[in-house]
Amino acid sequence: MKVILQRDIPKVGKGGDVVIVADGYARNYLFPRKFAVSATGGALKEHTARAEREKSKGASLLHGAQLDAAKLEDASLIIMSKTGSAGKLYGAITAQDLADMIAKEKGVTVDKRRIGLADPIKSLGEYKVSVRLHTDVSVNVSVLVTTEEDLAKRKAAEVVAAAKAAEEAAKAPAPTPVAEVEEEVAAEEDAE
Repeated sequence: MKVILQRDIPKVGKGGDVVIVADGYARNYLFPRKFAVSATGGALKEHTARAEREKSKGASLLHGAQLDAAKLEDASLIIMSKTGSAGKLYGAITAQDLADMIAKEKGVTVDKRRIGLADPIKSLGEYKVSVRLHTDVSVNVSVLVTTEEDLAKRKAAEVVAAAKAAEEAAKAPAPTPVAEVEEEVAAEEDAE
């Protein structure tokens, strides 16, 4: 007998599958417990319509997750925290804190259970955290846990590095224009 399973049944199939089972098994076990319905007429049409709706909904969810992944690609979050001695935080940074920070800074709503943080963050430093937006889409986010003083030092170091790079660029000889290089190459070819 052909039946549509309403839920997962071990060794038979998953919910929504159309399977063939013994007549007695269907009548005596599956139908009374509402684990399956007969795959005839209207039930089969309803099943195919539901499958199409779920497929289109799944495609739209995947597309939305890919758009959110583009927003979070190479994202870095800076979390300011107070510390005690030896760089230990007064409070831990949890997956919920990261979900709130992502929603606030990037505009992407993420469930805290989809953030791959095994244990709460309890010390200063930089961490890579996996964020699963869909079963097929996940993104790594960089999280920097720092204090205000440390952040000020980092920004000052970045300014100094940018100034040195600009100074070295000014000292470097100016590149020759392309036309002059082409004329030199042509002159060398003519000389040969």
